[in-house]
Formats: sequence, structure tokens, C-alpha cells
Amino acid sequence: MSTETESSQDAPGRGRRTPADPADDATYRAWEEKQPSERLADWLASLVHTRNYGDLAQLRRPRVRTNTHIRAGWFNPDQREVYEQVAFLFAVYHRGLSRPPKATGTLGDAARRIGSGVGRGPDDPGAARLIDRIVASRRIPWRHLQHAVARLRACDQPPPSWSQLADDLTRWNDRKARIPYHWAVAFHTPPSRSKSTRSITAASAPATDTIQKGTTQ
Repeated sequence: MSTETESSQDAPGRGRRTPADPADDATYRAWEEKQPSERLADWLASLVHTRNYGDLAQLRRPRVRTNTHIRAGWFNPDQREVYEQVAFLFAVYHRGLSRPPKATGTLGDAARRIGSGVGRGPDDPGAARLIDRIVASRRIPWRHLQHAVARLRACDQPPPSWSQLADDLTRWNDRKARIPYHWAVAFHTPPSRSKSTRSITAASAPATDTIQKGTTQ
């Protein structure tokens, strides 16, 4: 392996080149201004975009501390374990994928997408049991989180926002943040009607009202 290539990726986020580092100064400054969790998510996505299957395979070995795990932890040395484990979950989800799907929402939002045509989220008994185990855990429930990510992949549903997941897990034991509670709320809250549905309803309301008045008269 080229020592130049290896050294260029040694310390992402600390001034050296990384797969996500741009060539122009403006974009590089934008990279520097991002939060550590956003840098982590960008770097992980770059591994998929560049088809760096070797590093992704290394990340899927949680009990073996590889150079790729160490690079993930460099994005936030104070939360090294969380960042390494989020990188592992990312690699589990993206195994064999040529492009990362759009990740969105918290883990609670994502868990609502688990299930099938019969029912998803609270309507899927397996998903409901899984989220109950996750939010009831005092320690970060890595095994259950891996199960949730694997279920999302099996259901062909988008994963949670990886940067949001990293941020949430760094505050797991923060009583003021109440991350488990907010995940549970997100999981059980019914989805709101779309803007288009509300617009159609609002637009049709006057016409309906006019017809009803005419009928009454």
C-alpha cells in the first residue's frame, strides 16, 4: 500500500486530506465549519461513493480495531466509541450498495418505517418491541440498534440521519436531552398530513360550503 495514500487519510478533520476533503479553498472552509457528526457522515458517504469496499468491510468488524475505525473516531476524540460504532452501523446498512440512500430523521423516525405492507412502525409488533427495548436501555443499546439498522435494510427503507444518530448517542445519558423519550415519541406519533393534502382540503372547503348553503336554501 502506498504510504502517501495512507498518510493522506490518517487524521480526517485535523487539517490533512480525507476522502471528503475538497480541492478548492471555499469548499474546504465549508468542510471545516461543519460539526464533527456532519463530517463523519460525509466521510462515510464518500466511502460508498468511491466504492471503497475495503474500508467499509473493515468497519463491519466491530470487535477488531482497524485503521478505519480509528479514523472514524478522530472526528470526535471525546466520543470515539460512539463515532466508531455509528461508522459500524453505517457499514452494516450499506453493505453491497453503490450509493447511499437519503438518510433522514432520528432513529425513532426511522423505526416507524420498519415493517411491511401489512403495517409499519407501531403497527408492526416486531418494530414496537424493538423500539421498546432501545428506549428502555440505560446504556447505549448497540445490539438493538444494529438490529434496527438491519431491519431497515431488509425492508428497503432509508436509514436515520447518521449525523443525527451520532449527536443523539453522544447525549444518551444527558437527562435534559431525553433522547430515548424523544425517539419513543417520534416512533409513536402519527405522521402529519402532507402540505399538498392540506392545500387541497383548504381549496375545496369554500366550494363545499357554497354548495351546502345553496342546498339549504
